[in-house]
Amino acid sequence: MASRSPSPRPGPSERRRPQRNGGDSYRPGERENGRTPSRDDAEPLRQRSPPRRRSPVAMPTDEEKQAAAKAEYQKMLNARSGGTYIPPARLRALQAQITDKSSKEYQRMAWEALKKSINGLINKVSIANLKFIVPELFAENLIRGRGLFCRSIMKAQAASLPFTPIYAAFAAIVNTKLPQVGELLVKRLVTVFRKGFKRNDKAVCLSSAMFLAHLCNQQVVHEMLAAQMLLLLLSKPTDDSVEIAVGLMKEVGQHMEEMSPPIAMAVFDQFRTILNEADIEKRVQYMVEVLFQVRRDKFKDNPAVKEELDLIEEEDQITHRVELDATIDVQDGLNVFKYDPDWEENEAAYKKLKGEILGEGSDYDDDDDDEDGSSDEEEDSQEKAMEIKDQTNTDLVNLRKTIYLTIMSSMEADECVHKLMKVNLPVGQEPELPSMVVECCSQEKTYTKFFGMIGERFAKINRLWTDLFEQSFMKYYDTIHRYETNRLRNIARFFGHLFGSDAIGWHALSVVHLNEDETTSASRIFIKILFQEIAEELGMPKVQARMKDETLQPSFEGLFPHDNPRNIRFSINYFTSIGMGALTEEMREYLAKMPKPGLPAPAKAAESDSDSVSSYSSYTGSSYSSRSRSRTPPRRALSRGRTLSRTPPRRGRPVSYSRRVRLAELHERIRTRLVPHVESVATAAIRATDHGLGHHPDKRA
Repeated sequence: MASRSPSPRPGPSERRRPQRNGGDSYRPGERENGRTPSRDDAEPLRQRSPPRRRSPVAMPTDEEKQAAAKAEYQKMLNARSGGTYIPPARLRALQAQITDKSSKEYQRMAWEALKKSINGLINKVSIANLKFIVPELFAENLIRGRGLFCRSIMKAQAASLPFTPIYAAFAAIVNTKLPQVGELLVKRLVTVFRKGFKRNDKAVCLSSAMFLAHLCNQQVVHEMLAAQMLLLLLSKPTDDSVEIAVGLMKEVGQHMEEMSPPIAMAVFDQFRTILNEADIEKRVQYMVEVLFQVRRDKFKDNPAVKEELDLIEEEDQITHRVELDATIDVQDGLNVFKYDPDWEENEAAYKKLKGEILGEGSDYDDDDDDEDGSSDEEEDSQEKAMEIKDQTNTDLVNLRKTIYLTIMSSMEADECVHKLMKVNLPVGQEPELPSMVVECCSQEKTYTKFFGMIGERFAKINRLWTDLFEQSFMKYYDTIHRYETNRLRNIARFFGHLFGSDAIGWHALSVVHLNEDETTSASRIFIKILFQEIAEELGMPKVQARMKDETLQPSFEGLFPHDNPRNIRFSINYFTSIGMGALTEEMREYLAKMPKPGLPAPAKAAESDSDSVSSYSSYTGSSYSSRSRSRTPPRRALSRGRTLSRTPPRRGRPVSYSRRVRLAELHERIRTRLVPHVESVATAAIRATDHGLGHHPDKRA
């Protein structure tokens, strides 16, 4: 292998770097042969010229900055699309430099920001966030941007037809505060519909008709406009026009039948004529038949306004009347930017209007916010500490709804009781469960034992439910006159089942006072049905035994009174009339043994009475004959020249009690005194006849 001869190392002078043209060879820190080059070794340096004196740069003024920013911004606006890209940060910085509100550039920037904000709010609106989007929308100047609003919401609705009810509710809310915005939207939709109809553009006609239908349901526009559209579509029926009319009628049909039934009837007659006579496809005929079925179902699947979108009170609604064939100004100039010399005044006016719409304070109040900050914080803390009480009874309504649905969805009583025991009853709301069971029972057409068994199971589970059902019985008995006959019957049979099954105590009957003064026709019917149900449950012998129970007699004092004969007779007659006379045996015995009212003291006999008695004591044959001959003739024979008395005949008058007592005493006195005397006179006459005294004609007595 050949060895490579070492190459000679270059000397110091050869290792020097080549000099650059016009430069020097000096480099700081460069060493040659381990030493720092000295001044002697260096080549002579080029003579430098003295430094120039530069004048200070003039800073631009604010006016110049504003002018430059405006010029650059105007250049960007006038540039064609696809030009130079400007980063958003640079654009924002450029816009921030323009602060002159009276300038055209500043108003142009505000217009672009307004357009972007309105489009963003409309694109993200939904049922869930509708109430949050509305305040944000009113925060923008809708008076200035009403053209932008109408164009944006029409574009969003045409792109997504299922969201039409939401956009209509959104527009209806804006219409209540800014009617000019709602009117402009209706006019533009009518114009779009007319253009689409003339151009045979089915998609445009369908979207605009749907939007107008829901605005009609929200009462933003009168239903007469929908009727005119339907008649226009059905005047010369084609497949597309009939299809659009069917879709329009499905949406607006319920509202039209409520507000204008004659118009709805005329439209459906036209549909019926088209179905029978017009030459349309089978598909369209089927759509018309489906429309009639929807009408028969009362538009249950196509309600006019959904519950979650019914956000406007009736007195706040503003309805516009726009004719389909009228001359309409759609104000297209509102869609583009225009310089406003009174921009600041208009913004201040809308700010004041926004405060009225959103309930915000005035500018003066805003200025005083800093001064009253401490007091507001104290009020906020007090409001947070304040306990919130629901005065709308929402929780109570929801509880009753839960109990009702649980009862109605159960097949058997045990299943129902098991489900109801799992319902979380708030403290103090326990009486709602028995009340709901009774109410559900009363709503049935006929009594169902299912409800009675539910009450029985609950009453036998816990003493708490027993007391609650007893209180419920007392409450319903006191208010039974408020219920109609069918509900009254069901309630009576329900409690009759509870009494018959011993689910509640019979002492609850103490609330019943069976007399003429304390009962009504409704309460008497209630008691009748109640006892008939008890007798059906237990049987009459057991009912009699229960009524004779000594421990329950204080509770039955109202049912079987012993206070006065009048109430006793009323109770006896009542139970006898309802077929339960066996329960009144004890009362009948008590009434028979009651002491009769004492007779008044006998008055002294009148002189006429003593005279009549003495005349009877001197009873002889001659006197008897003379007495018999001197009888008073009839009153009619004696009253020839007298006027008749107006006093009614004595037979028709009611005889008083004292007179009856005097007549009874007189009859008794005659029977005890006169009869023995007459018998003695008769005996003497018979004896005289036996001695022959009776053969003489002048001795006849």
